[in-house]
Amino acid sequence: MNRRLVLTLCAAAATLSATVLPATAAQAQARKQLAFSILSAESQTSAEKDWTPFLADMQKAIGMPVKAYYGSNYTALIEAMRFKQTDMGWFTNLSGLEAVRRSNAEVFARSVNPSGTDGYQGVIVVKKGSGITLARILKCDRTLSFGMGDAKSTSGTLAPMTYLFAPRKIDPSTCFKTVRAANHEANLFSVANGVLDAATNNTASMDRLKMLDTEIAKRTLATVEIVWRSPTIPEDPIVWRRDLEPDLKKKVAGFLFSYGVGKGPEADRQRAILVRIQTRPFKRADNSHLIPVREMEATSLVIEARNRNDPAALAKAEAMLAQVKKDRAAHLAK
Repeated sequence: MNRRLVLTLCAAAATLSATVLPATAAQAQARKQLAFSILSAESQTSAEKDWTPFLADMQKAIGMPVKAYYGSNYTALIEAMRFKQTDMGWFTNLSGLEAVRRSNAEVFARSVNPSGTDGYQGVIVVKKGSGITLARILKCDRTLSFGMGDAKSTSGTLAPMTYLFAPRKIDPSTCFKTVRAANHEANLFSVANGVLDAATNNTASMDRLKMLDTEIAKRTLATVEIVWRSPTIPEDPIVWRRDLEPDLKKKVAGFLFSYGVGKGPEADRQRAILVRIQTRPFKRADNSHLIPVREMEATSLVIEARNRNDPAALAKAEAMLAQVKKDRAAHLAK
């Protein structure tokens, strides 16, 4: 072989080694922690108190620091995963769907209602003794103040729009005197204190407040009443990034699906921790878990398009709904 060619090939190999090997080494060193996203719906202090024991146990199990990433709204958590600031997290169905669509996420687990009832309901609450009924709310005379949930909240926004307002051609922004978007706890306290006349919430959030058993929790729950309930909504999905390392996925799954399972003092301790974060031992799931919320979303879009008399939007929404029904049939056929 020509000596010049040999030297050229050697130089190229050295250059390739110098560029590729350090990159490989950098990848091996890149993973220093696992970032777990959590919505601090009530307050970060409250969320930290409940989640720290669980995340500490996860850290021991997977042999890697687990960092909690708290966000005050789901859009922030979706974007955090999109830009690889987080690796996995607990989402609602609607925000989980957005994470799958926009943040390269996939569902791998789901929560289980501590009460034993599978699923929860979106609700509308009013102050007890106010005389405000559902009929009064639907009157739309612009005399009431109303609280909606986070824009990506399944129970606080999508459910009431899909099952209550849209079928009646009601736009909350023109129905009420004022409309404020906030988290469940803020809305509940606002209704209890007379700041809002009515607001959305959900049974899981109210059950959590009851579990806290504080004086303010007792007083708040005793001051409000439910005037509307949605159909049952599936439990929340747990998602992780699709590109999370396979060996790390295996460790996380091994921890999650064994946590709180079995008998004995350790399992009892773990189940007590799970109750604090509002679940029983987690169950396996996949993206098919999101079919019901996709159907809710598509149904809402169909109704809205009909209300606006928008043929193009209606055709698009109906095609979306048809695809969801096709996916549901395929899933049930498995």
